[in-house]
Amino acid sequence: MNATLARRTRYRLNRWTVEAVSLVLGLVLVIWSVLPIYNMVIIALDSHDDIFSGTLWPEHPSLDSFRVVVTQDFWYLAAFWHQFGNSFIVGLTTMFLTVFIGSLTSFTVGRLRIRHGWLLTNAALMTYVIPASFLAIPFYRIMQIYGLGDNLLSVIAALTTFATPYAIFIFSQYGKSIPMELDESARIDGATPWQIYLRVYLPLMAPALVAVGTYALLLAWNEYLYNFLFLSTPQSMTVAVALAQFLNSDESPWNFMMATAIIYALPPMILYYGFRRYMTAGLTMGGVKG
Repeated sequence: MNATLARRTRYRLNRWTVEAVSLVLGLVLVIWSVLPIYNMVIIALDSHDDIFSGTLWPEHPSLDSFRVVVTQDFWYLAAFWHQFGNSFIVGLTTMFLTVFIGSLTSFTVGRLRIRHGWLLTNAALMTYVIPASFLAIPFYRIMQIYGLGDNLLSVIAALTTFATPYAIFIFSQYGKSIPMELDESARIDGATPWQIYLRVYLPLMAPALVAVGTYALLLAWNEYLYNFLFLSTPQSMTVAVALAQFLNSDESPWNFMMATAIIYALPPMILYYGFRRYMTAGLTMGGVKG
């Protein structure tokens, strides 16, 4: 009886210890994740002269920095909304091309049963062996040769190249969960491969399409290196590159910079939390189907 009671006591102590350690680690991770965002917010709400005052919260918080950004009432922000539109163009176009090329490739390899099709999907994944930063200069040289310097198309082409192999892999794995009998039934009814792709394959791939599309959009939205290399004028820049221009002045307007960053971060946040249910379903299914 005493031995049983002792085991129960040790079990409870071990469980409480594990829960306490987990709680502490979780709290540390939350603070570690939230602290940069908190600093962004307090700097954006502060005045330029009080940014480095050392207070935990601004003495006189104000939304004036956001007003300046929205109204473009600062010379670094003169083309903010145009650059914001450039970011959307790059993100949405990259998303569309990634989803289109990836789904069409997976359909061709997995449903039309082309010979040695697996070599295509495996070769695409091999592109991730070389870090994207190592390919920056070759990509820059190629874009200059084809006259795409300082053009959004150069960034779109590069980012689509990096996102497509991942899309092909996810779509190929997810497509294996779709019964081939559906394709055969459609062929018996006289459907062409294009009709099967558009009316059978794509609708059933919706969770994976949303997941990969969101991934491609976020990749393009947050990309800095290739935007910095390929885009050089304020009219062609995206916001990700334009933010770095704030550091060129002798006295950087940190409050305007943080307000710009917060506004720029809102679309991907809304997109992620709006579609995270579909992203989880699409990526999980695509990752476990063999």
